[in-house]
Amino acid sequence: MAKKVFIDGSEGTTGLRIYERFEGREDITLLKIDPELRKDPAERKKMMNQSDITFLCLPDVAAKESVSLIENPDVTVLDTSTAHRTESGWTYGFPEWKKGQREAIAGSKRIAVPGCYATGFISIASPLIQAGLLPDSYPVSAFAISGYSGAGKKTIAVYEGEEKPQEFNSPREYALSQQHKHLKEMTKMAGLAKEPLFSPIIADFYSGMFVSLPFYTELMNGKPGVEQIWEAIAAHYEKEKFIQVMPLGAEAESNGFIGANACSGWDGLQIFVTGNEERVVVTSRFDNLGKGASGAAIQCMNIVLGCEEDKGLQL
Repeated sequence: MAKKVFIDGSEGTTGLRIYERFEGREDITLLKIDPELRKDPAERKKMMNQSDITFLCLPDVAAKESVSLIENPDVTVLDTSTAHRTESGWTYGFPEWKKGQREAIAGSKRIAVPGCYATGFISIASPLIQAGLLPDSYPVSAFAISGYSGAGKKTIAVYEGEEKPQEFNSPREYALSQQHKHLKEMTKMAGLAKEPLFSPIIADFYSGMFVSLPFYTELMNGKPGVEQIWEAIAAHYEKEKFIQVMPLGAEAESNGFIGANACSGWDGLQIFVTGNEERVVVTSRFDNLGKGASGAAIQCMNIVLGCEEDKGLQL
């Protein structure tokens, strides 16, 4: 029997991408709300409590309100907002994060889908901490560049509008106060003792991103070299379908460059280990709308349903 799915916030970028990914799926029946009632609490409450699975594609405050409207204990909630990612009682929706996480997702009714920057950051820092190579006290820094689609409808409209400001033609660094909303999630889920220095950049391309973490090997446990760092990350993601640890030197295929938009439209994540014996840079590359948002949400739903994890996704 097909599962009933409701998307609260289906007009946003993430909600629309989730909606599109259900095309042709006979195991899903979408509950559709009257467009004029999509912000009506009573109608949303009815839809959510009728569903087997509800996706929340909303701002944080609205996501918390939606959860409060759910009275049916059988409803599984997948929240794509920041609201519940570090909250007790919620399961973090990153199946590859650590041993047993996939099983935790499968048995959960409250799943918080990771943020895009957090996905890239945790995919690198967490395996190194779990392997004992990266001390939790390491002064971690990260820089990242993302397409503008992750910034929401208003920003997308500016980038694609006829009166786009000149500065929007160049990469723009933001969150300069070191208060980015993903920092709490990045710190807790990676297992760090303190928040990292984080410099995100938005650029004039639609989707795709990378997150890079530079390390001084002398500050890591045992002063590991490039190969040892690569081996630890590769071992962590061995046999994982959604994460590809690229061979050492793979960046040479692109003349030594790692393009941020190369994974646009793809739902997996690539990891590159580069550098030398003293300074290593580890980079994760993926689609901010794929493994960084809607693709990750669908992957978690597939785990809950017990079907192939890549069903409806592009790998």
